[in-house]
Amino acid sequence: MSSKDPVRHLSAPGVSTAEDRAARTLLQRMNARHLEMNPGDGKLAARIASYELAARMQLSVPEINDLSTEPAHILKSYGADDTLNPDKAAFAKNCILARRLIERGVRFVQLFNGAYASGGKLNWDGHNELKEQYDIHAAIMDQPAAALIRDLRQRGLLEETLVVWCTEFGRMPFFQKGSFGRDHNPDGFTCWMTGAGIKPGVSHGVTDDLGQKAVQDIHPLYDFNATILHLLGLDHERLTFEHNGVQRRLTNVEGHVIRQVLA
Repeated sequence: MSSKDPVRHLSAPGVSTAEDRAARTLLQRMNARHLEMNPGDGKLAARIASYELAARMQLSVPEINDLSTEPAHILKSYGADDTLNPDKAAFAKNCILARRLIERGVRFVQLFNGAYASGGKLNWDGHNELKEQYDIHAAIMDQPAAALIRDLRQRGLLEETLVVWCTEFGRMPFFQKGSFGRDHNPDGFTCWMTGAGIKPGVSHGVTDDLGQKAVQDIHPLYDFNATILHLLGLDHERLTFEHNGVQRRLTNVEGHVIRQVLA
């Protein structure tokens, strides 16, 4: 999702709105007739439904992407009107787009903050100049992200929306050789969630005094994923996929729901 680049291929070239609508109506009738000729074909029904959903999403994008309907105080609260930091304003607009998608029933929305959010100048992979990079990133991310969560809460959307804030790993608590940055740390780092089903104000798990390694309430990522699936109403022990001829789980064989963080 991007606030800068328009979504491509939304309009049918050389076809009027009326003609496009007529073509979609005809296609819907043909699909319905085909389905009637193949009763009980669940795969066919699912395929038709998926294409119809994709069409509805495509047709709704221009209206969702039009932020001119947002009041000035909303743009200001997100930082979307920040003329001094255009990278922050762009990320803020993405956060507003995320809220608008959630309002319209989109089930999964993903926001990225990294190289793209900074205009390609830097990323969170702070091996070299940690403070210099993170000071810039924090200024881009902080206000828009906080405003998104507040906005979801004020509109009553947070009650049924799970917000997951995660990363692939953390940072070592000491400098990396030859730089002012830090190396990867897979043994102790923070992810957090808020919203639907999460107990507010809970901190679970402790690292050692240096912040290098988890030492209390240690959880592999499988537990984190199991908890997310549980909050989405999915039993992670029954959700499997075929890989190399074997039915596997997203949470491997050791994933458990972290019930201490559940409301």
